[in-house]
Amino acid sequence: MTQDERALDQAVEEVPWAEVTPDAARRLLLAAVEAFAERGYHATTTRDIASRAGMSPAALYIHYKTKEELLLRISTIGHEKALMILRRAADGGGSATERLTEAVRSFVRWHAGHHTTARVVQYELDSLGEEHRPAIVALRRRSDAAVREIITDGVEAGEFDVPDVPGTTLAVLSLCIDVARWFNTEGRRTPDEVGALYADLVLRMVGARK
Repeated sequence: MTQDERALDQAVEEVPWAEVTPDAARRLLLAAVEAFAERGYHATTTRDIASRAGMSPAALYIHYKTKEELLLRISTIGHEKALMILRRAADGGGSATERLTEAVRSFVRWHAGHHTTARVVQYELDSLGEEHRPAIVALRRRSDAAVREIITDGVEAGEFDVPDVPGTTLAVLSLCIDVARWFNTEGRRTPDEVGALYADLVLRMVGARK
């Protein structure tokens, strides 16, 4: 990642969900993320969300027609960010080993640094109805394709020893995503440290040549 890209990422992080406007809609979305992560989508009511945002229940419907629309917005933005991270690494310069290292490090860092959001994004897919779920599944497939592309390049270049590319791709993504489930901000490792650890583990998984 270049210095300019890191600066851009840092600027975005200073205002969580900055792409959601107006401010009231963003406050409701932040409240929904907290509620869904804490209680689960089905156990959360629109009244719960409005209360956390310091607004009346009626105010929620000005910005979101339903609770599911809120979840869809959270899921879409979250999956688009995840895809951007992986696609940027896949399209970057360098060897397959370097690109896989960057993909895993950045992907894990995001899931650790945004573990509350990531838990909702990654584990509430089944709460979306049939009308909305296919769009999120399509984004997941594109993320899968980005990682698979890097691993395939590594195999073809003789950098990786992977007999089952699809299965290994799934294992890599599952390993990274699970960080959102257990990461604790008061733990002994930072998101950057976990990202570096997982990048090393994945390189061992694919049999990367030193």
